[in-house]
Amino acid sequence: MKILIYSANYAPEPTGIGKYSGEMAEWLAAKGHDVRVVAAPPYYPQWQVDPNYAGYGYQRETLNGVDVWRAPLWVPKQPGGLKRVLHLLSFAVTSAPVMLRQVFWSPDVVLTVAPAMACAPMGWLTARLSGATAWLHVQDFEVDVAFQMNLLKGRRIQQFALWCERRLMRAFDKVSTISGKMVEKLHAKGIDAQAIELFPNWVDVNAVRPLDGPSDYRAQLGLRADCKVVLFSGTWGAKQDLLLIPEVARQLQHRPDIAFVICGDGVMRPQLEAASKGLPNVHLLPLQPKERLGQLLGMADVHLLTQSADAEDLVLPSKLTGMLSSGRPIVATCRANTEIGHVVAQCGRVVEPGQANTLAQAVLELVDQPQARAELGLRARAYAEHSLAKDPILLRWSLKAAPQGSSLPVAAKGETL
Repeated sequence: MKILIYSANYAPEPTGIGKYSGEMAEWLAAKGHDVRVVAAPPYYPQWQVDPNYAGYGYQRETLNGVDVWRAPLWVPKQPGGLKRVLHLLSFAVTSAPVMLRQVFWSPDVVLTVAPAMACAPMGWLTARLSGATAWLHVQDFEVDVAFQMNLLKGRRIQQFALWCERRLMRAFDKVSTISGKMVEKLHAKGIDAQAIELFPNWVDVNAVRPLDGPSDYRAQLGLRADCKVVLFSGTWGAKQDLLLIPEVARQLQHRPDIAFVICGDGVMRPQLEAASKGLPNVHLLPLQPKERLGQLLGMADVHLLTQSADAEDLVLPSKLTGMLSSGRPIVATCRANTEIGHVVAQCGRVVEPGQANTLAQAVLELVDQPQARAELGLRARAYAEHSLAKDPILLRWSLKAAPQGSSLPVAAKGETL
């Protein structure tokens, strides 16, 4: 099967959409499919083009068996509002001729990954001109998020943007998204039920698993043996409500046996560094290599999943899959009736967003109850193995996307559909 993936974010970006688009393309190529990707140069989450790609225009490379076509884009130093819109539009414009060129390759499926809804028209057009299945995959509802978080303002502008979004989505043969609540959102937007598919993010449960011994990171950070680590690992963006973590750490300074580790990068770095200054129980780590992810997540005794209330159920944080697979309990800031709340309630604690006091209490509760931590960690791991394992999820997608009569990958021993 010939598969064209149209995703502004792509490997070697280590987090978010780039990570998942990269893993998907490489998995499909390894299964024998012919895979091409049209993407921007890596720039996320630092919001700066990778030095290995800087200064170049259009590029073509082969990464782990995948034919990757790069189109340049404008990357603002301080993304937000109109700048973010122009950023996405710049890629939609520069990538358009690259996408049209793929028509002569005659793909069977064109998968357009959103956000970057600005790219949806060209993804749809390329599919139609190729006679391919037009598939739109929604990683988050960027229009809703932009207005709910006041990145964009204006009632008429919002109504027009949502109208355009609905028209675009309805034009695709298939529209998928990553969670049950987000599937409900697609229904509410008027998408045909027959076109909607659940296509969740995944985790490599073999690469990220409960550790048999102490993580290497404990020695690297100089943490004492009895120290309990409360870990946030992910993108440092506005949707994460990250400044809540230093506030909780400040409240718990009287507990020298608790250390907060915040790992990642993003636009909130200056604010997070300023808020953490003078707090000896807070350790900031830059993004870590992919091959050390298991050790990083296994360092946690408790995972933190902070989230802005404005983005609830419009996004499902990709970092959640690794937290669950590591077999550690999670404390999440969200409402109980959200998708995140339903998942975390099974394997951790859910507290209201923006409440440092209640978040600190939830952290203390788990830190001081080792038996509860162990039981919740087992539940987290079981959920990951049952619902988030990488191979079954990608195999199901490839079967659904395949046109009749095309060659399909064969399930390996032990894989289930």
